[in-house]
Amino acid sequence: MTAFRTEPQVPAVDPALTPTPTPTPTPTPTFGLPPLVQPAGSLSQEETQRYSRHLIIPGFGMDAQLRLKSARVLVIGAGGLGSPTLLYLAAAGVGTLGIVDDDDVELSNLQRQVIHGVSDLGRSKAESARLSIQEINPLVEVVLHEERLENSNALELFSGYDLVIDGTDNFATRYLVNDAAAILGKPYVWGSILRFDGQVSVFWQDHGPTYRDLFPEAPPPGSVPSCAEGGVLGVLCAQIGSVMVNEAIKLITGVGTTLLGRVLVFDALAMSWRELRVRPDPDAPRITELVDYGQFCGLPAAGTAPPSTVPLVTVDELAGLLAARAAGRADFDLIDVRSPEEYAIVSIDGASLVPRNHIVEGESALDATRTTYVHCKSGVRSADVVRFLLEQGHRDVHSVKGGITEWVHRIEPWKPLY
Repeated sequence: MTAFRTEPQVPAVDPALTPTPTPTPTPTPTFGLPPLVQPAGSLSQEETQRYSRHLIIPGFGMDAQLRLKSARVLVIGAGGLGSPTLLYLAAAGVGTLGIVDDDDVELSNLQRQVIHGVSDLGRSKAESARLSIQEINPLVEVVLHEERLENSNALELFSGYDLVIDGTDNFATRYLVNDAAAILGKPYVWGSILRFDGQVSVFWQDHGPTYRDLFPEAPPPGSVPSCAEGGVLGVLCAQIGSVMVNEAIKLITGVGTTLLGRVLVFDALAMSWRELRVRPDPDAPRITELVDYGQFCGLPAAGTAPPSTVPLVTVDELAGLLAARAAGRADFDLIDVRSPEEYAIVSIDGASLVPRNHIVEGESALDATRTTYVHCKSGVRSADVVRFLLEQGHRDVHSVKGGITEWVHRIEPWKPLY
């Protein structure tokens, strides 16, 4: 793995993502950037009144506001980070906002995705976001791209915008956003959140570092939990999202110094901001084409079986096994590898809590002579634990397909989901 160049060293969002810095005697260069968008036209009487608090800022004024009005910004994801980003870009007067999202609003989204409300449940996130944006600023043109960002559409989508903002939550899409923006010569603002921590930066090939300079290699699959598995403090979305908008405004208007060449790291528990400096790797190849990002991140290709298949049991089969065990006709262990916080929300009667990390890090040993069934929330972590146990010599171990989510859906629908 080629380490990126930093000074000083600070931890990234997750320990699994913390790169090893290579000391360098030379200071990290600064990247002076011209305004991304040219001013055009004029402001109406309504616009002048609406944006008056911008217009009276020394060094910002009419010129910067007209650049915002002329700007076209594409936001990837109308979720946790996309919500505050879209709201504040609209309020700031960005002329055209594109939204890429193919998901629908769910109840669990409302803890942090403030662009959506109860009345939006079941509605597409892109359409819900459009309605909220219209309430804030009907002068903004909103373009919906209700599709998943993929190799086949990324370059075409990006080509119609001046700036891209990445609010996604998976590594394959982050590398795709980076590479598509690099190929088209466009800058993009990146943000990442998990639990109590967040990161923000700006990437732009030929002007400064790219995401690949920060993370040349993706972390192993399953090593970094998603927000759905690891959780996220809702307000963290606003704290990181607002910084992302701040960077977008600076890029568009040319005001101030952007985070190009720097990663801002936020710890919500300590309420501290730290800075990680990063520069382009001189030995890294220039990004000129899109690749298979699932393969790059170690994910199975669509329509194929995972590379390390594990023995599975369905929740219906597990229900039968638990009934047999209760009647004395079966003997086995059911292990819940989620966190104590998840276990406190909902659990399967008769399951023993042994968190994943305790098993794979050797803190808790399971009896290799016992028949063992392992479950988590959705089946990802349990499959990872089963692979580990098989490598350790366990013979009769199975992952519960779909995890406790599927269990509640099919077996005990009166129990809560999260």
